[in-house]
Amino acid sequence: MPVSIKKTLFGKTKDGRNVHKYIFEGSRIVLSVLDYGCAITSILTPDRQGAMTDVCLGYDDVAGYEENVPYLGVLVGRVAGRITGGKFTMDGTDYNLIVNNGPNNIHGGELGFSRRIWDAKVDGDKLSFTYVSPDGEEDFPGVMTTTVVYCVSEDGKLTLDYSATTTKPCPINLTNHMYLNLGGLEEPDVFDHVAQITASKYVPVNDDLVPTGELPPVSGSPVDLNTPTRLGEKEQHLREGTLDITYAVGEDGKMKYVSRICHPKSGRYVDTHTTEPGLQFYTAKYIAGTVGKGGQQYQPFASFCLETQHYPDSVNHPHFPNTILRPGATYRQTTVYTFGVE
Repeated sequence: MPVSIKKTLFGKTKDGRNVHKYIFEGSRIVLSVLDYGCAITSILTPDRQGAMTDVCLGYDDVAGYEENVPYLGVLVGRVAGRITGGKFTMDGTDYNLIVNNGPNNIHGGELGFSRRIWDAKVDGDKLSFTYVSPDGEEDFPGVMTTTVVYCVSEDGKLTLDYSATTTKPCPINLTNHMYLNLGGLEEPDVFDHVAQITASKYVPVNDDLVPTGELPPVSGSPVDLNTPTRLGEKEQHLREGTLDITYAVGEDGKMKYVSRICHPKSGRYVDTHTTEPGLQFYTAKYIAGTVGKGGQQYQPFASFCLETQHYPDSVNHPHFPNTILRPGATYRQTTVYTFGVE
């Protein structure tokens, strides 16, 4: 059965604009996405016995996504992650951004890309979203035109293809911020999940959660997940925040396998392949107080994120992989999440 996409009305924004949901059907997974923030709202995927379960955190209404402090499911940009002090210098010019996370800028500012309605287009089994960010929006320079294409294969691969252009030099770092629990959303934590992340180095952060600039080796460190590891064995490091970390997973622009997270009880797993040099692994330490689908109170350490991206605060660390997009060039990223059963 070929994959098809169905469009429905999801609700309205506070100012009365329609928000639509797009449902991918005909695959071994059922994916639902909004044109608001390109938000992935649900992923139904089978266990060993074929029972379909939603494994993706989200909200029941538009109001949830308009608030969305933890950025459930959305595309974040222009710059994912924190920028130290909300400041950077580029080509001799100083830029000052809004400070919206402690002393730092995070995920593109107050609205960023995640609290916007994107223009949607369905083309067979592909769904594209485009957003034109005006010059000076969130204090970033240049008109930035961004497109992301969602595609779901019959065998359960979710591919995200990103591209962007700009009229002025500007930093860019895009990612999707979906939260998953492969046991289902009622599970109390992800400590029974087994994680394997292929990485040579990682990006340590200071007390303000911005990179120190160092890139120490992963091997033998508390964040070493090169060998499949039950997350419960790392519970202390997860609770301390040591494992809320960006891994250096390989060459920028080259597609490579970077991780597998599996849930032994159900058999479900998700593999990640990406062209990005970094993978931010996060287990929802700061999600307390968020009320999601069905009125469920989402709990810390009951979900995880696999955010493929450049390293945080790269614009302030010249030795990190480049994040400056210039006129005439095109930003590109491809990430593939494969949902399967073992």
